[in-house]
Amino acid sequence: MSQGFTPLCKTSEVAENTLIQVDLPDHPPIAVYNLGGEYFATSGYCTHADAALCDGYLEDDKIECPWHAAKFDIRSGKALTFPATVDLDVYPVKIEGDQVLADLNPTSP
Repeated sequence: MSQGFTPLCKTSEVAENTLIQVDLPDHPPIAVYNLGGEYFATSGYCTHADAALCDGYLEDDKIECPWHAAKFDIRSGKALTFPATVDLDVYPVKIEGDQVLADLNPTSP
Protein backbone atom coordinates (compact mmCIF):
# COMPACT_ATOMS: atom_id res chain seq x y z
CA MET A 1 0.00 0.00 0.00
CA SER A 2 1.26 3.46 -0.87
CA GLN A 3 1.71 5.87 1.99
CA GLY A 4 -1.38 8.05 2.38
CA PHE A 5 -3.48 5.87 0.08
CA THR A 6 -6.10 3.39 1.33
CA PRO A 7 -7.20 0.31 -0.64
CA LEU A 8 -10.86 0.62 -1.62
CA CYS A 9 -11.58 -2.35 -3.89
CA LYS A 10 -10.25 -4.40 -6.78
CA THR A 11 -10.52 -3.00 -10.28
CA SER A 12 -12.56 -6.06 -11.26
CA GLU A 13 -15.25 -5.12 -8.72
CA VAL A 14 -16.22 -1.99 -10.67
CA ALA A 15 -17.48 -2.82 -14.15
CA GLU A 16 -16.79 -0.27 -16.86
CA ASN A 17 -19.12 2.74 -16.76
CA THR A 18 -20.56 1.81 -13.37
CA LEU A 19 -19.94 2.65 -9.72
CA ILE A 20 -19.97 0.87 -6.39
CA GLN A 21 -20.18 1.98 -2.79
CA VAL A 22 -17.26 1.14 -0.55
CA ASP A 23 -17.76 1.07 3.20
CA LEU A 24 -14.67 1.52 5.34
CA PRO A 25 -14.34 1.51 9.11
CA ASP A 26 -14.24 5.01 10.61
CA HIS A 27 -14.95 6.75 7.30
CA PRO A 28 -18.16 7.76 5.52
CA PRO A 29 -19.03 5.62 2.45
CA ILE A 30 -17.16 6.29 -0.77
CA ALA A 31 -18.41 5.97 -4.34
CA VAL A 32 -15.86 4.41 -6.72
CA TYR A 33 -16.45 4.94 -10.44
CA ASN A 34 -15.00 3.27 -13.51
CA LEU A 35 -15.40 5.65 -16.45
CA GLY A 36 -14.06 3.86 -19.51
CA GLY A 37 -11.23 2.29 -17.51
CA GLU A 38 -10.37 5.45 -15.55
CA TYR A 39 -11.21 5.31 -11.84
CA PHE A 40 -12.54 8.07 -9.60
CA ALA A 41 -13.73 8.32 -6.00
CA THR A 42 -16.12 10.75 -4.34
CA SER A 43 -18.13 10.89 -1.17
CA GLY A 44 -20.82 8.22 -1.41
CA TYR A 45 -23.91 10.24 -0.50
CA CYS A 46 -25.68 13.16 -2.12
CA THR A 47 -24.96 16.40 -0.29
CA HIS A 48 -28.62 17.42 -0.48
CA ALA A 49 -30.49 14.59 1.25
CA ASP A 50 -27.97 11.80 1.93
CA ALA A 51 -29.16 9.41 -0.81
CA ALA A 52 -26.65 6.71 -1.74
CA LEU A 53 -25.08 7.69 -5.05
CA CYS A 54 -24.48 4.04 -5.92
CA ASP A 55 -28.27 3.87 -6.44
CA GLY A 56 -28.13 6.86 -8.78
CA TYR A 57 -27.83 7.21 -12.53
CA LEU A 58 -24.41 7.40 -14.15
CA GLU A 59 -24.17 9.24 -17.45
CA ASP A 60 -20.81 10.09 -18.98
CA ASP A 61 -18.88 11.80 -16.16
CA LYS A 62 -21.93 12.78 -14.11
CA ILE A 63 -23.83 11.04 -11.32
CA GLU A 64 -27.48 11.83 -10.69
CA CYS A 65 -28.94 11.38 -7.23
CA PRO A 66 -31.73 8.77 -7.18
CA TRP A 67 -33.98 10.82 -4.89
CA HIS A 68 -34.17 14.39 -6.19
CA ALA A 69 -32.16 14.28 -9.45
CA ALA A 70 -29.31 16.52 -8.33
CA LYS A 71 -26.31 16.00 -10.62
CA PHE A 72 -22.62 16.10 -9.78
CA ASP A 73 -19.48 16.11 -11.90
CA ILE A 74 -17.57 12.98 -10.92
CA ARG A 75 -14.16 14.38 -11.80
CA SER A 76 -14.48 17.59 -9.77
CA GLY A 77 -17.32 16.78 -7.34
CA LYS A 78 -19.06 19.99 -8.39
CA ALA A 79 -22.82 20.18 -7.76
CA LEU A 80 -24.29 20.86 -11.19
CA THR A 81 -28.04 21.05 -10.55
CA PHE A 82 -30.43 21.86 -7.76
CA PRO A 83 -31.44 20.89 -5.21
CA ALA A 84 -27.77 20.15 -4.42
CA THR A 85 -25.66 23.22 -3.76
CA VAL A 86 -22.74 21.61 -1.91
CA ASP A 87 -20.04 19.80 -3.88
CA LEU A 88 -19.02 16.18 -3.24
CA ASP A 89 -15.66 15.42 -1.66
CA VAL A 90 -13.25 14.10 -4.29
CA TYR A 91 -10.43 11.68 -3.46
CA PRO A 92 -7.28 11.25 -5.56
CA VAL A 93 -7.17 7.70 -6.95
CA LYS A 94 -4.39 5.50 -8.21
CA ILE A 95 -4.20 1.90 -9.33
CA GLU A 96 -1.58 -0.50 -8.02
CA GLY A 97 -1.80 -3.95 -9.52
CA ASP A 98 -5.49 -4.83 -9.32
CA GLN A 99 -6.23 -2.50 -6.41
CA VAL A 100 -8.02 0.85 -6.50
CA LEU A 101 -6.50 3.09 -3.82
CA ALA A 102 -7.52 6.58 -2.71
CA ASP A 103 -6.07 9.35 -0.60
CA LEU A 104 -8.92 9.89 1.85
CA ASN A 105 -8.04 13.50 2.55
CA PRO A 106 -10.66 15.15 0.32
CA THR A 107 -9.61 17.76 -2.19
CA SER A 108 -11.60 20.66 -3.48
CA PRO A 109 -12.15 21.14 -7.20
